[in-house]
Amino acid sequence: MRPDILNPLYRSLQSLEGIGPKLEKTLGKLLVGSGAEREARILDLVFHLPAAAIDRSLQPGIAKAPEGAIVTLKAWVDRHQPTPRHSRAPYKVFCHDETGEIALVFFHAKEDWLQKQLPVGETRYVSGKVEWFNGQAQIVHPDHIVAEADFAELPLIEPVYPMTAGLSPKTLRRVIDEAVGLVPDLPEWQDAAWLKRQNWPGFTVALHTVHHPEAAADIDPATPAWSRLAFDEILAGQLALALVRKHMRKTAGSARTGDGSIRQKILAALPFSLTDGQRQAVAEIEADLAEPKRMLRLLQGDVGSGKTVVALMAAAAVAEAGGQTAMMAPTELLARQHLKTITPLAEAAGLTVAVLTGRDKGKERKAVEAALAAGEIDIVVGTHALFQSATAFKNLALAIVDEQHRFGVHQRLALTAKGSGTDVLVMTATPIPRTLVLTYFGDMDVSRLLEKPAGRKPVKTSSIALDRMGEVLDGLNRALADGAKVYWVCPLVEESEALDAAAAEDRYAALRAEFGDIVGLVHGRMKAAEKDTAMADFLAGRTKILVSTTVIEVGVDVPDATIMVIEHAERFGLAQLHQLRGRVGRGDKPSTCLLLYKGPLSETAHARLAIMRETEDGFRIAEEDLKLRGEGEVLGTRQSGTPGFRVARIEAHGHLLEAARDDARLILERDPELGGTRGDALRILLYLFGRDEAVRLLRAG
Repeated sequence: MRPDILNPLYRSLQSLEGIGPKLEKTLGKLLVGSGAEREARILDLVFHLPAAAIDRSLQPGIAKAPEGAIVTLKAWVDRHQPTPRHSRAPYKVFCHDETGEIALVFFHAKEDWLQKQLPVGETRYVSGKVEWFNGQAQIVHPDHIVAEADFAELPLIEPVYPMTAGLSPKTLRRVIDEAVGLVPDLPEWQDAAWLKRQNWPGFTVALHTVHHPEAAADIDPATPAWSRLAFDEILAGQLALALVRKHMRKTAGSARTGDGSIRQKILAALPFSLTDGQRQAVAEIEADLAEPKRMLRLLQGDVGSGKTVVALMAAAAVAEAGGQTAMMAPTELLARQHLKTITPLAEAAGLTVAVLTGRDKGKERKAVEAALAAGEIDIVVGTHALFQSATAFKNLALAIVDEQHRFGVHQRLALTAKGSGTDVLVMTATPIPRTLVLTYFGDMDVSRLLEKPAGRKPVKTSSIALDRMGEVLDGLNRALADGAKVYWVCPLVEESEALDAAAAEDRYAALRAEFGDIVGLVHGRMKAAEKDTAMADFLAGRTKILVSTTVIEVGVDVPDATIMVIEHAERFGLAQLHQLRGRVGRGDKPSTCLLLYKGPLSETAHARLAIMRETEDGFRIAEEDLKLRGEGEVLGTRQSGTPGFRVARIEAHGHLLEAARDDARLILERDPELGGTRGDALRILLYLFGRDEAVRLLRAG
């Protein structure tokens, strides 16, 4: 049950003064996004923090007002000069102070309203941007006009909030003020000594300071008030992850130790020896499996660092102990790619492997399901349909999940329900900055693969303007004559598979006209069988250029492809460019990545392409991407609904993650059920930041 004290903040926006259905819809779009699963609440207004502040404290007098500056002036109203009939000239109101005269300029003005706002012979405070025109000061459409008696209402430091169409800043400010006024006096959930050491205010004071700044600097995320709120949000997240971890660990695991015989056969069948990183990751996983607790481990490795082999060694260890492994991939293409990689090695070691995706139907599917239930299959590879369908296992001991950031904490809990005390290994080829690992995977132990397997060649990266397309095609002609294979990735048009596919089809037609039938095409709107055929043709060399949307981003393996062309590279994020580049350089020949861009480039796009030319280190690229784009974009979570931060800003508050993680661990050691005084306050914190699923875990025991 949600604590009663928070109920006022969970009311709908229409409970606030002056908000009807139309304004509620507009605010909802701003606060929770269009198409969100829930309605906006008063709490969403409370956490809608300013992005900047306007400083209106400069009061220099009319004559000393600097060109282009925002000022506040106390002036006497002298006369009105209404717009002449049939004229486009503006309405002007002339005012003066001891230093000089100013004109207040209004276009499409309502005369009666202006006469009321600025009565001749009275004093008014006016605030806006000053422009000097032919030696005379003027303010076009002043932001504020108030009587002397109401001067206190004029905000000398005015917060500026992120906006949406159809909403005025004044209205948004008014409803946020009302929402903040409804925040009750909440019990303190932070440790008193920690607050004192950080010099942080209480929660309500912090909220008030950020929404009602007294100086422009109060809007800086690094201030004590904002940092306090950020730490609250980060602690709520870390506490939720710690509760998930505790819940999953509470379901007893099994100690799984084998005799090493199957693992030896796999190592003997490998055409190369494991890197130091792979050996260490395998050792860490084997140590986890041998414990009677459940394994929860994240395996991070750059594109091509050999995560699949590590996963296969884990599955082999489980098979030696009599257990089955399910390997889950986000797409059918990637599931079949994993199958292709592991089948020869698994078969050499005597393991049986099967695939199960949404495409498998009828007799074949029934046969696989029956064999799984009978325990005749050691490893099954598939999409998340594996866990949603009626598929039953005889003894599911290990769940391996690829590209985990596409699945949330809830799915992590559901994953393992198919077995008893199932161990979990999560893999990602997206190098994730350390701060984000703590944010999203704070409930997991982490292994990182930092080297590339032996024999990997560096990829030479250059950026070329799109208007030099002729030179690019000439270069490709020469490369094709030398036997090269080329990926050509088409731009992201917008959040639309149909438009992305159309762009790819246009480029395919243009390249076919140039190079003939050695050009193939693959995109997300094709049927799975068509995609497989296109990939098979490219792999076998029947086609030499594969035009594609970002479908090929993850996991596709064509060792003799040596050229990657990315069209409109400025539209892609750094992590995605890095993923795409990782599709080449997989064989023994030197490889090239061409980033085609349309100028002029924005500062961010320019920085992004420069970093791609400088380094192939995925972890450095991920850190830079975080600086350029913010945490939601880096993980693709803006699209997939994983909770990003509303108050915390990783670049300003990332250093607080470690402290929050330690605090969460300590809290659960001292008060595992959150039953004490601080525990009760922390339950309020979890609800406040939308981590209620963690409270439900507490109740579930």
